Amino acid sequence: MEQNDTPQTEQPVAPAETMPSMEEMLKAAELKAQEHYDAWMYAKAEGENIRRRAAEDVSKAQKFAVERFSNEMLAVKDSLEAGMAVQTDNIESFKSGMELTLKQLSSVFEKFNIVEINPMGEKLDPHKHQAIGMMDSDQPANTVVTVMQKGYSLNDRILRPALVMVAKAKE
Repeated sequence: MEQNDTPQTEQPVAPAETMPSMEEMLKAAELKAQEHYDAWMYAKAEGENIRRRAAEDVSKAQKFAVERFSNEMLAVKDSLEAGMAVQTDNIESFKSGMELTLKQLSSVFEKFNIVEINPMGEKLDPHKHQAIGMMDSDQPANTVVTVMQKGYSLNDRILRPALVMVAKAKE
């Protein structure tokens, strides 16, 4: 047997890959399951908080939706009360004050898109008008000849139809 002068170096042996034990695999799966459960619980709580906040926002919006309108109407009420407090024998002065208050009210209506429906001479529109009777007239049939009460719409939605009398069809 011949001896080699070169030192023999041992090749590093790769450690044998060991399969994780069942306990280790179970612990890893339990940790992952706990992470997913925690994330799900957080998302569920966040969803409930969003729903609760949205419900509170809707409730506040319903309660205070007319706040701006109400504040504007208070000025009209103040004007009416001031007019009633004035002691005057002059009907023209009283009428002038009422006209100013009516202008103020019309301004509030305009600001909030409340539109007057005064259909005198128009064809009857059952979506905007409520006919309460018919009368003889020179106007074509179903034409509004008398407006008993004006109607109003809010943002193109009818608040109150106009109460009208319409022309009868000629016989």
